[in-house]
This record gives sequence, C-alpha cells and structure tokens, in this order.
Amino acid sequence: MLSRRDFLAASLANAVAMPLIGSAISSVAQAADVKPLLIDSHVHVWKHDPQFPFAAGRVVPPEDRTVEMLLDLMKANGVSRTVIIQVIHYKWDNSYLADVLKRFPETFKGVCRVNPEDPANADHLSKLVEEQGFRGVRLSPSGDADGDWIRGPLMAPLWRRCADLKVPMTVLAPVTRMPDVIPLIEKNPDLTVVIDHMADSPLDHPDQLQMLLDLARYPKVYVKISHMWSLSKQAYPYADSLEQVKRLFAAFGPKKLMWGSDWPICLDLLTYDKAVELYRDHFSFLSREDHEQVLHKTVQDVWSFGL
Repeated sequence: MLSRRDFLAASLANAVAMPLIGSAISSVAQAADVKPLLIDSHVHVWKHDPQFPFAAGRVVPPEDRTVEMLLDLMKANGVSRTVIIQVIHYKWDNSYLADVLKRFPETFKGVCRVNPEDPANADHLSKLVEEQGFRGVRLSPSGDADGDWIRGPLMAPLWRRCADLKVPMTVLAPVTRMPDVIPLIEKNPDLTVVIDHMADSPLDHPDQLQMLLDLARYPKVYVKISHMWSLSKQAYPYADSLEQVKRLFAAFGPKKLMWGSDWPICLDLLTYDKAVELYRDHFSFLSREDHEQVLHKTVQDVWSFGL
C-alpha cells in the first residue's frame, strides 16, 4: 500500500508529466499537418499589354497569364518561390519578365532567352544577367534540321559566358538532342545545366531515355521531372510517367531532380492545383528526405533562393 508521502509524490509527477505528454502529442500532430516547402522550377507568364509587345508572327492565346494570377495560385497552393522561364511569345524580348523580377525580386528567379543564331548572344546574356537580374538562359533546339545550330560555332562562346557568369544553362530539347549537348557540357565542367521536362522522352520508346540517362555521369547536370501529364497515356496521376521518373531517380538521384508545373501550358490537361498535388502527394516511393529534396532543395541549389 502506498504511503501518503508516496501517493502525493506520484500525483505530483503525473501532474507535471501529463502536460508534457500532451504537448509532445500535439507537436507530433502539428508536424503531420505541416505541408512541405514547395518551390516551382518552371512556369511562364505573359500579358497583353502594348508596353510589352509580343514578337511579330507569334500566335498568342487570348487569355492573359500574368504574374498576379501566378501569385494567387502560389498562395492558394503553398508554393513559396518560383522560377519563371521566358515564354516564347516574346521571343528574345525579355522586358515583361524583367519587369516582374524588378517588382518581385524575393519571390521569383528569371530565365531569359537569347537568339542562339546571333553572334552577339553571349553579350546579350551578360547584359540580361548583370543589368536586369536574370539567373540563366534557355535554349530550345528542335529535333529537326532547324535546331542544328546547337552543334554550330556560336554555342561555345555562349556556353562559356554562361559558365563565367555562374548562371545555369537550361535546355529544352527532345531526347534525341541529348548527345549534341554532351560536347558542350564536357567543355564547361563547372557550368550547371538543367534539362527541361525529362527531355520529353516518349514513354512508348523507353529505350530512348538512355540518351538522357547518359548525362547522369556529369555532376552539374540536373533534370526537371515535369511534363508527366503530357507524356502519359494514362489518367491522373499518370502511373506510366511515374515509372519514367523512377528510372531518372535511379540514375540521377534526388539531388539532381526537381519538379515543375509548367503553368499555364499545363492547363490543357490539368489545373495548377492538380499539378502541385501530383508532385506533393503522389510520390510515395520517395523517402521524406528525398521528397523534400525534389520539392524544394534541388531548385534552391541551382537558383539560390536562400530559404
């Protein structure tokens, strides 16, 4: 039988312990409810505005896709930062995106475009980076003869300038173009190179993905696992595309992969909300640490948001 002294001591211990236990349980519950940090590595914006004219001959959707619209979507979906890629509607005029970066320097990083067939393209890049705050350039060689400039003499100085400026080189190209970027990567081993949209490697030709997997041996090459929705032959959440992502994960590892919504291009097939949900909620094959790497850490490593 407990003595009165033992009973009082035990009661006091329980009284102290119960709030601590309750606090611990509450902390665990809160941690389970916390959404992961999200940084979107790939969106576009544009606005029908005479101050920012579209390139001659471009067919532009009638709807605006402004930075203000993007900010509302980011807020609604818990996306803290975003990399904006210069949309082809403006071609080589980066003025609208430069204005966005000036107004929202903490929220966005911008990737510009320069004319790959202009002998002065390296100097244009320097001006965009040093005077307007862009953090990288995007090249888009097509898979046919029109894109053969990627093998031409103007590429070496542009890639070298990109390396000297210490900004990423982003490449949008079909997977069949991946062998063409290897000489440029090897001549610039310190340059960060980002391959967009899994190089749009077709799922019905799984052997072609090897041309992208071959780049995994270069330590500064990263891949956006975007365009799951456009590559897939299946319904959301695109299990067939996820199998391709798993192959990329096995080759590159989480530290060289990043997600991206490709808003508003994605709107043909899914909303921004569903695009975020796809990468946030349907990657159960990843550990928590690897998932966080893909959702925000890799893009921070490349674009230095400083979070």
